[in-house]
Amino acid sequence: MVTNAAPYSSKIIKASALLPDTKLLLAQWNLSDDVETNLRCIRQENLFGKASRSRVAEILAIFKQRYLGDPEVLAALVTLVQADMSATILDPILYFLTVQADPLLYAVVTEVLAPLIGRGQPEIYVTDMEDWLRKQITGGKTQGAWPEVTTNRAARSILATLRDFHLLEGQVKKRLALLYLPVPSFAFIAFMLNRTQRSGDRLLHNPVWQVFFLSEQAVEHFFFEAHQEQLLEYHAAGRVIRI
Repeated sequence: MVTNAAPYSSKIIKASALLPDTKLLLAQWNLSDDVETNLRCIRQENLFGKASRSRVAEILAIFKQRYLGDPEVLAALVTLVQADMSATILDPILYFLTVQADPLLYAVVTEVLAPLIGRGQPEIYVTDMEDWLRKQITGGKTQGAWPEVTTNRAARSILATLRDFHLLEGQVKKRLALLYLPVPSFAFIAFMLNRTQRSGDRLLHNPVWQVFFLSEQAVEHFFFEAHQEQLLEYHAAGRVIRI
């Protein structure tokens, strides 16, 4: 689970959502081989068709950070992609894992975008993002002082990444999008969280659901729906919650 602890990294400039590359890599992943064997094959075959070896190395480093931390989660993602799971269900899961792996993205979603929704402010501009980043730099939350060009590139990359993950829409002027979270995606994420946090009450009230802009009432509604679809069992009796 990420926290908002310093330092924030500017690596988002080289990252973005990378959805097509991620799905291509997962589609070709061989669960019979270990991680290093898979990565070596991907480098040798130039799976992504990149002209630069350094760009391939950057993509693989990002992939390792986001998706290789838990072997069981990786195996599940490979299974979903190779079973041709729809993007509607898969993309929210990849988004969740991405913001969990990057404290800067997590902070932007929960500290910048979520309050905009609360204020009914649908638009966000690059200048808004730059102003917020400057405050983080001044507050010592970044890896050193960023020059203005880095701040600008990071701001643009953050907004582009969140657009690719369907939280924002628009090319130049970004507007908050109505993020669609399918019940199967919610249940999968709940299962991942439940593996390390087996308290029903804590799972229901986990602040991480903020990355989908869900209130506690909305989270409970999702648990009811997942229960009805027999994806999990949800039982609440007063303050006692069993999942």
